[in-house]
Amino acid sequence: MATPSVDLQDLSSALSSAVSRLNRRLRTEAGTESITPSQAAVIRHLLSAGPATTSELARAHEVRPQSMSATVASLEAMGYVDRSAAPDDGRAMVVAMTDTGRKAIETGRAAKRDWLAHALDERLTDGELRQLDAAVALIQRLLEPS
Repeated sequence: MATPSVDLQDLSSALSSAVSRLNRRLRTEAGTESITPSQAAVIRHLLSAGPATTSELARAHEVRPQSMSATVASLEAMGYVDRSAAPDDGRAMVVAMTDTGRKAIETGRAAKRDWLAHALDERLTDGELRQLDAAVALIQRLLEPS
């Protein structure tokens, strides 16, 4: 490869900072800034894979069962999940998203999309939107497995 015409350390720092700031702003717009990364990971897991036991969640997220129990308890207190006895093992608890939790996540996702679409429309020119579209494709390529 040719020698880059930009300082890669500066570019990586600027890109990382911009992505972090965008993520914080989107969390604020979604009203989910109070959700911890651990809680968000459990929510994503339950939404994609469906109900799971606390032990399964702990294994999937490589944390101790006690830590996962605390995360689940906090989500339960927020009304996002509920726990019930596993049908095949009364000692195990199955964690599932509640309708309230699903609606809160859907509402938050819609708020993020709406804010971002509005900001893009209001602040960027058509040419800048095309540049950003190309940049998104490059970022997606960066995230592909090597």
